[in-house]
Amino acid sequence: MRPLFKGLLIAALHLALVASLGAKLLFDRALRPRVWVRATAHAPNLPIRGRYVRLQLEIEKQMVADENPSRGAFHLLPTPGGSYAVTETRPTVAYFVPEGVPDPSIRPQGEELWVEVTLPRKGPPRPIRLAVKRGDTLSLLPLD
Repeated sequence: MRPLFKGLLIAALHLALVASLGAKLLFDRALRPRVWVRATAHAPNLPIRGRYVRLQLEIEKQMVADENPSRGAFHLLPTPGGSYAVTETRPTVAYFVPEGVPDPSIRPQGEELWVEVTLPRKGPPRPIRLAVKRGDTLSLLPLD
């Protein structure tokens, strides 16, 4: 086998692995439930942080039913409004912020930071987008 062919074969395998992960995430986003959750910013204790905000999700205890806490999976529980909640009450997620956008976690008095998350079958919630709640109004943050 020639080295060029080996290199192309390895590149194709890497591309297939990355594409399969992307397809799985898009599949989950399309089919798994989504929920808006209030979040508080939580600075990670890392020397190299990058452009992301660590968010600690605040899920009300009466909204969750803890089926198996030792397994660490997030189970769904329907709430009265037709939305869903997860069983862990304080999960943290990382939301990556584009360059040139101010830190969305710094909010003035009277505003709450909310995050829309996808709830996968296993693992932590996956953040989709951020919003700010003022009173009863939820406004998306322009982070594009």
